[in-house]
Amino acid sequence: MGSKNKLKRFRENEKFENVIQPSREELLDDSFELKGEWSREFFNNDNPIVLELGCGKGEYTVELARKYPEKNFIGVDIKGARFWRGAKTALEEGLENVAFVRTQIELIEGVFTQGEVSEIWITFPDPQIKYKRTKHRLTNSDFLRKYKTILNEDGLMHLKTDSEFMHGYTLGLLHGAGHEVLYAHHDIYSNEYSPKEVTGIQTFYEKQYLEKGKPITYIQFKIN
Repeated sequence: MGSKNKLKRFRENEKFENVIQPSREELLDDSFELKGEWSREFFNNDNPIVLELGCGKGEYTVELARKYPEKNFIGVDIKGARFWRGAKTALEEGLENVAFVRTQIELIEGVFTQGEVSEIWITFPDPQIKYKRTKHRLTNSDFLRKYKTILNEDGLMHLKTDSEFMHGYTLGLLHGAGHEVLYAHHDIYSNEYSPKEVTGIQTFYEKQYLEKGKPITYIQFKIN
């Protein structure tokens, strides 16, 4: 994507009513106005809040919002030029249960208050295979602790990935730490019991992976 195109998207994001771009300072000093107020101040309802972390173009966020109008969906990513597409699509379709937040995921506790979120989706994250990059792996222990803080008591986690490494790493970590694995499969499209919200939505890249015969893995779990 050219720099001109990026700048155009950044400018449009600033005008989109469904795009929130808090400053790092707001999140670190706990002064972000929507923290704890998403239901009342943004969505104007008490419906469950579902996040997609590292949402990319926002395809999964938007498709979940289409399928489940009784829930509110928020895509989170630091790359605003990417989720511009999802935000624009949501506005064009009049989807009022969609928002996007531009921030780093490690600052997520500054965006939401304790127990404010009911589900978290992590779809096709960078597996960060090199050992020295494990701190950026979205299912490492530090991130799970942050997610636990913002999830409610029955909060669900979803990991969908084409990376066998990420799947295995996460399963090992979950079992080792005593978290509750509700469902896990290394090839969801070969299993008739896979949840419909997992097989019923395919991103652009996921379709490419499937065309190449690459299996898609999935884990649903609760953080204890």
